[in-house]
Amino acid sequence: MKKGDLIGITCSSSKMDLQAAEYARGVLTSWGYRVHLGITVGTSFHNFSAPDELRLEELQDMLNDPEIKAIIFGRGGYGMVCIIDKLDFTRFRKHPKWLCGYSDITTLHSHVQRRLGIATMHSMMCSGITPATFDNEYTESLAAALRGKVYRYSAPAHPLNREGKATGILVGGNLSILANLSGTPSQINTKGKILLLEDIGEYRYNIDRMMYNLKRAGWLDNLAGLVVGAFTDGKETDTPFGQSEYEIISNLVKDYDFPVCFGFPSGHQAANYSLKLGVKHELKIGAKTVLAEAK
Repeated sequence: MKKGDLIGITCSSSKMDLQAAEYARGVLTSWGYRVHLGITVGTSFHNFSAPDELRLEELQDMLNDPEIKAIIFGRGGYGMVCIIDKLDFTRFRKHPKWLCGYSDITTLHSHVQRRLGIATMHSMMCSGITPATFDNEYTESLAAALRGKVYRYSAPAHPLNREGKATGILVGGNLSILANLSGTPSQINTKGKILLLEDIGEYRYNIDRMMYNLKRAGWLDNLAGLVVGAFTDGKETDTPFGQSEYEIISNLVKDYDFPVCFGFPSGHQAANYSLKLGVKHELKIGAKTVLAEAK
């Protein structure tokens, strides 16, 4: 993107506070972009920002508008699945733009990857751009990605890592969303891909169940590599499950030979790098360091 380009901000899922969105707009403006706040920003309809029809209309308008060069979603939550099948990507296919977000936006990322093969951005949303984060390396990773800067990210080794090298297109996102997309027109083809997983606030037994869903549905077959981000605010029932989220995933992939890294800075936490889904990456998992680089 170039200075002066227009960014659209919309809340296609859950609601977002207007003041927080205006702060994010100020930061994006300081990067040299023009910013349009949609009418779903700062509004409320139960848990959603607005009724399905209005959220659909605004996102469709932003997808269609050739002047808008990127859409940065206000926040995730829930709601994208309610409108995904009514979106028309005809104009978007002719004039692609960055779709930036994570969590519930995984539905849109996966749908676009499966149906169109166009790159999208797994990144922080406007809700993550705050006075405490506006100048940190993770917010800067979004700025760099929008500018087209080639990135190389590193992370410390984890005891559960499986060392190795992998090259493939990066796909994935929120585990709960991915598991719920199994068997739908939005399920991504993971063959030869590097799969990213993260989640928040799930019972550990449910993490196990969702990972079995991916395994039985063939998501893990012929993967090039697996990147496991943050699994924050995990829950237990009255009887503890007996394994951490990382141990659950490690056990579910022990029969495969692809490289695996745990604790990559991505997900529902402050350490959340911007990653280009649908773009080929090289992943190197060593004894001391994990390196990920867009190719």
